[in-house]
Amino acid sequence: MRILFTCRPAYGHLFPLLPLADAAKAAGHDVVFGTGDDFVAKVRDLGFEAHRAGIGIGEAETEAKRRHGEDAGFLDVGITMFAELLPRSLLDDLTPLLPVLRPDLVIHEMSDVGAGIAARRAGLPAVSVVIGRSMPPDILAVAAERLRPLWGELPADALLGDACVDVWPDSVRDPGTAAVPRVFRMRPTPYDPDVPLPPLPDDGFVYLTLGTVVYGATQVLRGAIRALSEFDVLVALGPGDPAALGELPDRVRAAGFVPQAEVLKHAGLVVHHGGTGTTLAALAAGLPQLVLPQGADQFANADTLSTLGAARALVGDAVRIDAIETAAHALLTDPKPREIAQGVAREIAGMPAPEVVLGELVTWAS
Repeated sequence: MRILFTCRPAYGHLFPLLPLADAAKAAGHDVVFGTGDDFVAKVRDLGFEAHRAGIGIGEAETEAKRRHGEDAGFLDVGITMFAELLPRSLLDDLTPLLPVLRPDLVIHEMSDVGAGIAARRAGLPAVSVVIGRSMPPDILAVAAERLRPLWGELPADALLGDACVDVWPDSVRDPGTAAVPRVFRMRPTPYDPDVPLPPLPDDGFVYLTLGTVVYGATQVLRGAIRALSEFDVLVALGPGDPAALGELPDRVRAAGFVPQAEVLKHAGLVVHHGGTGTTLAALAAGLPQLVLPQGADQFANADTLSTLGAARALVGDAVRIDAIETAAHALLTDPKPREIAQGVAREIAGMPAPEVVLGELVTWAS
């Protein structure tokens, strides 16, 4: 079977697709990717055929702000980006590309909704992969109306389509998939870049990261580093440069990309931004979390983890050095958050693996 994967040109949108793509390749399927210019070479370096499809998030943001003004709020800028500019550009590129590639199945990350529209128009089965939390109902309703001219008859969920792969375990499951007619449950499986494991502190250290999008929020990172300086700390900046942090306290080490799943086997606490990848990876490792959300669905993830009892969250003005220090102490000494996280870890371990789900998708598409 020939399978087309599509994603925005961003690590947080590409990485969630790679476990399924690797499983497809290992099973002997013909795998091809469509993504924005900035990531075509990166995907090819991973060993996949790749084609340019759609514009990048930054390009869409620039155009949306040009239309609405630099001071416009998320409802104007964000909806224009994700429900108009991005899906339309992808649709424009995929429409002539699909007859050339001739895929039997299209798999796209949930925000790459233009792929689902293009597949429906071409009569191809398509499935979205959940990579985050669903939008609030009021925003989703506006987005759906903006997408209606592209979809035609809207599917049950305008972003997820008629079929999706859901990676959230039941304990923290997002209600957004409830309207989707066909849901495939899959174990959240981290993709770790092929980089060496950096020298680690002794087991039980604090792992600090702001992911691959807001890694440049050095003021937040420096404050967190200062608050955590009495602990052993490993800071991961992903595509960022560790030198940007300046001189570090004696017990703090910094790196770029790290094999996160391996690092988490040795950590005692994860302090992070609340991105879905890090959230699920920390839960799969059974670790308590301190969440410092910076944007998007990170606030929803922080709220979900806090309500569950597996994490503490500091938001806005509450992100202070003394508050981070106090919360870290509490999470490292109170056994309850760890016990709750370990319960979720057992739940995640029992979810179907990517290769199992890939087989289900192939049967469904056939």
